[in-house]
Amino acid sequence: MGTELSQKLVEKSIEAFIMGLEIYNKPTIKYRIEGFSYFIINAWELMLKAELLNRGQSIYYKDSSRTLSVNDVIERIYTDNKQPLRINLEKIIELRNTSTHFITEEYETVYAPFFQANVGSFAVQVKRFHDVDITKYIAQNFLTLSVNFSRLTNEEIRAKYTSEMAERLIKVRDDSDFLMDSNPSNDLFIPLRHDFYITKDKKEADLLVGIDNKSEAKVKIVKQVQNPNDKYKLTYNNVIKAVNKQLLSKNIPFDYQTNKGKNEFSQHALKTFIQFYDVKQNDIYAFCFAGVYRYSQQLVEFIVEEIEKDEKIISRLLHR
Repeated sequence: MGTELSQKLVEKSIEAFIMGLEIYNKPTIKYRIEGFSYFIINAWELMLKAELLNRGQSIYYKDSSRTLSVNDVIERIYTDNKQPLRINLEKIIELRNTSTHFITEEYETVYAPFFQANVGSFAVQVKRFHDVDITKYIAQNFLTLSVNFSRLTNEEIRAKYTSEMAERLIKVRDDSDFLMDSNPSNDLFIPLRHDFYITKDKKEADLLVGIDNKSEAKVKIVKQVQNPNDKYKLTYNNVIKAVNKQLLSKNIPFDYQTNKGKNEFSQHALKTFIQFYDVKQNDIYAFCFAGVYRYSQQLVEFIVEEIEKDEKIISRLLHR
């Protein structure tokens, strides 16, 4: 009975997960933040309850017909309250429980990094607990959320909204920024940002722009990142974990065994990438803070893209 119910819960969980993605990535839906948070948490609740059943545990409160709340389920599966994945889930539950009229479009810039991390984590955990490859239900490119970037200053927020709504949003944003600064893990958040670099070679350009000195719209060309802490959030080990998470969540083949016989992206694999591509000399990917290097999310994306092109890339780089 437990196994049959567990399977049904997993099926509904996958459906809720896909609905969340479809809502978020559909630009015509105005309530995509609220809709996504509802369906993604529902997906986790169903999936984790199925895992409790597989462990032979009840999903009901003692002497009651009421099923466990999502918070109680999370606490039973992820017992460490400092675990980045658990903090991420609790952060999104907090949003889901927020009164709808307090959620504005600016919440997207606050929560999008947490949403993106959560999507990848769900793919990893549903594979871990139920051996389900989520890419068999939805193409891996749909696991990347379509995000609207328009971060307002505190002054702009106060000018746009009522005092109560503005102060609530500013507090949520400040709390989220502090959380991300203190815990640079892709299980908690995935930094989302667009960086533009000027090149005169059209072949290297992804898009074309024109510069007119007579234009009223002024453009300032920035040669260096103004605040490195905003971009280079990942440690060496964070990069390794982030790459492995993406490879697993997107079911990307990778052919390179560690000394322990595991087929995963390792410290040696990252060292090979850094040395071959001279990563530490490229300010797109790395920055040195007081003698210690930190890395950008762009490095993770670059590595994953190269592995996707060639699953044996480490072996090939080592022999070049």
